[in-house]
Amino acid sequence: MKKFILLLFIALQFGAIAQESKNAEGFQIFSYQEGDTTYTMKQYVLCLLIEGPNRDHPEDEADVIQAAHLAHLEQLAADNKICMVGPMGDDDNIKGIIIFNTPTVAEAKALAKADPAVKAGRLLVEVHPWWGAVGSKLF
Repeated sequence: MKKFILLLFIALQFGAIAQESKNAEGFQIFSYQEGDTTYTMKQYVLCLLIEGPNRDHPEDEADVIQAAHLAHLEQLAADNKICMVGPMGDDDNIKGIIIFNTPTVAEAKALAKADPAVKAGRLLVEVHPWWGAVGSKLF
């Protein structure tokens, strides 16, 4: 794993062994080869869900907003617009993350801002381009 991360860093920094392009769906990708193995990286969008300024909703209203937030995320998953989503495990101001599967940061930002919890001010969003290996998964 350390070797893979080092190779990714080298590829991103120097580009000498990587050729960046767009695939048929418009996603930024690059591939590089090490020996007989070709690694393909794809640009996703990391979204941090941050505690918003408006969190004093009555409990019943907050429950409705939360249900709509979860329904929004479920729809994004059904539409293959997100790869991963989940809450954080501590009590910090970052409340969760979403990994968007969109060809542009602008599209991911628009989808994140359409979230009912964001619209209600319970959450703010911060988005960043993020590279992940195509086919990688959590264990």
